[in-house]
Amino acid sequence: MKKLLSLIVPVYNEEEVLPASYERMSAAMAALEGYDYEIIYVNDGSRDGTMKQLRKIAGEHADVHVVSFSRNFGHQLAVTAGMDRAKGDALIIIDADLQDPPEVIARLVEAWEQGADIAYGKRLKREGETIFKKLTAFCYYRLLNAMSAYPIPLDTGDFRLLDRKVADVFLKMREHNRFLRGMSGWMGFTSVPVEYVRHERQAGKTKYTLKKMLRLAFDGILGFSYKPMSLALYFGCAVMGVSLAGLIALIVLAATIGCAPWLWAVDALVLLNGITLVAIGIQGAYLNRVYDEVRQRPLYIVAEEL
Repeated sequence: MKKLLSLIVPVYNEEEVLPASYERMSAAMAALEGYDYEIIYVNDGSRDGTMKQLRKIAGEHADVHVVSFSRNFGHQLAVTAGMDRAKGDALIIIDADLQDPPEVIARLVEAWEQGADIAYGKRLKREGETIFKKLTAFCYYRLLNAMSAYPIPLDTGDFRLLDRKVADVFLKMREHNRFLRGMSGWMGFTSVPVEYVRHERQAGKTKYTLKKMLRLAFDGILGFSYKPMSLALYFGCAVMGVSLAGLIALIVLAATIGCAPWLWAVDALVLLNGITLVAIGIQGAYLNRVYDEVRQRPLYIVAEEL
């Protein structure tokens, strides 16, 4: 019996690129010998003729399924909707703009067949992007990796293949502010990079504005790191240390050459601020635990059962 591959394609205002995108994606999937496949498009509240194009494609090809949102819910939730409906032994996530070449899918499948639970695309080069875009992406991935409690590979997007057991764990994680790359890192399954050159967008404009990029970065850091919440505690301890050192210096000065009275007030104010920050940090530590419970993630993940 052939294995089934599910290709999940979130789309938002991609009317111009959809026909060419489908041709290349279907050709790439058909070229994989020994597999059946389905292509699941998720229309994320597009306002152009995207849905019209999707109806045409679905009407002409039985292997195409279309899910359409009532409004724009965002890329991560569009991918989630596709995963909810995917029936494949492996799920492949790819954007419609052809910046991630569909021809790389064969290498993702090869890595999967060799034992990888997650095969993710790693960008060696980003063609057709501005210096600002490249610089912000470079800084973002390194900041995220430094802040995250779990390893998140550098220079990777959501272009990846997930084994069925990985996808099933994703389906148990129903948090609203989703960051799929971080969720993959949190799971701890065997992950293998597949290097490729990211191409220039074929048509249309990028949908990831600076605002959306910042929102995704915010979700990634807050969803997978407690470090921002702990900064108040660390900073408070540092401030208290400085104020206590200042207090010792003031006592020495007062016992020898004397010091101005207002210096005592300044040091006391610094000490009080340090104590306040430490108290906020302790509250944050308790809030971390509340946050863990509210997310209701699975307590553990079984990679295999015999």
